[in-house]
Amino acid sequence: MVEAYLPKDLDECLKILNEKKVKIIAGGTDMLIQNRSHTGMSIGYRNDVLYINNLNELKNIYEDDAFVYIGAALSLEKIMESDIAPKLLKETILEMASPAIRHTATLAGNIGNASPAGDSLVSLYLMDAELEIRSINNTRRVFLKDFIKGVRKITLESDELITKVIIPKLMFEKAYFKKVGPRLSDAISKLSFAGAYQIYNNKITDIRIAFGAVNVTVVRDRLLEKKMIGKTIEELKGMIDLLTSWYDPLIVPIDDQRSNKVYRKEVAINLLREFIENLI
Repeated sequence: MVEAYLPKDLDECLKILNEKKVKIIAGGTDMLIQNRSHTGMSIGYRNDVLYINNLNELKNIYEDDAFVYIGAALSLEKIMESDIAPKLLKETILEMASPAIRHTATLAGNIGNASPAGDSLVSLYLMDAELEIRSINNTRRVFLKDFIKGVRKITLESDELITKVIIPKLMFEKAYFKKVGPRLSDAISKLSFAGAYQIYNNKITDIRIAFGAVNVTVVRDRLLEKKMIGKTIEELKGMIDLLTSWYDPLIVPIDDQRSNKVYRKEVAINLLREFIENLI
């Protein structure tokens, strides 16, 4: 028999995590999808459930001089309504989820699922997002890129909970997110792309490029980005073929029910070209 736990506050939540083996649920929008039956039989959900969506300690958003802090149970819709949430994140949420999903789903839930097609992950990788993770005895902070190790593989112990998503305050000349799918907001991505850059005296001082659903985790190569720093926009535009050759071996998608690897790779490279061609 499946047990359900509804803690009254964060302390009780961490105590339950310390004592029980449970599945953490916030919005739960992927809960039935991940456990659906393809035979038409009722879903046989086997895990005890810890429901955290009622914890007010996890439903806030605030800032300091350097970071924006987003509570793990804050809905995507509330993030979109916030004046301090990063613009790129809000644009990503608008494309990744329908209104019904946005009112329920959470950013931390998208992270915890660690799906290669998780749209928010692409922009979060681009912004060097971090996570605050707590257990009853410890609090730690980890970069998202180090937290996700593969398809649905995360470095979260059974007694730990993501409590905050932490995003640096960044200044970009332009930041761009693109989702490729059959229907924006209502379908899982075939692939996604995010790019951002900053210029000073017509030279690139910061440039970031990330792809989703073309490898087991988000593709972002900081060493390749460093090679572009200091170039003028004209120089970068003249390097498009070289840039695509740099990224080509990193883009290794798969065939699945949503798309095929040949299409995904071709579109990913085209999105990179489009991003560079439209630098201003």
